[in-house]
Amino acid sequence: MASDTALRLADAALAILIAEGASAVTMRRVAADAGVTTMATYRHFPNREALLRTIARTAQRDVAEKWGRRGGGDFDSQLAGMLDDFLDFALGQPHLYDFLHTAVREDARRFPEDFAAGGSPTFDPVVAAVRKWMADGILHPDDPLEVALTLTSSTQGLVQQYLGGRIGLSETDFRALCARTVGRVLRGIKA
Repeated sequence: MASDTALRLADAALAILIAEGASAVTMRRVAADAGVTTMATYRHFPNREALLRTIARTAQRDVAEKWGRRGGGDFDSQLAGMLDDFLDFALGQPHLYDFLHTAVREDARRFPEDFAAGGSPTFDPVVAAVRKWMADGILHPDDPLEVALTLTSSTQGLVQQYLGGRIGLSETDFRALCARTVGRVLRGIKA
């Protein structure tokens, strides 16, 4: 179990990352925000990368706990709820989204090995939903992992363009664009 100081340090690092991005997370800054000395930080985390790995695991778990909780029992509302959860996360915490989903990191999960093994707390719920939808006859039988990737990739690409200022829509209109795009993808994979 992590010590109170280690938890304070991880919480401070995560708060900095969410507010300013991973580049702002330094051992000195984290120590100052946590109210400890920089040397105390190194007693709990041997380096910045170890600290970032710790907060990545924690953040992924926290995001996954909220993922896919919205929506009703039917396919359309389940899918809309998952899309809303994803967009709430990506647009509400863009620095954390970038760190977890697009930033080059040595410990980042890789498709397909890590994903097939159930190693992605944020992707696993999508794969589980796809498996269910295939079993229920809503989606064509296919590779659930690749179908889940197909469903998520177009939205992730749109989010990257939106966060990069390449899509000039209001957030409401952008969300509607994402829903229409997922609908277009579904027309190709629905049973």
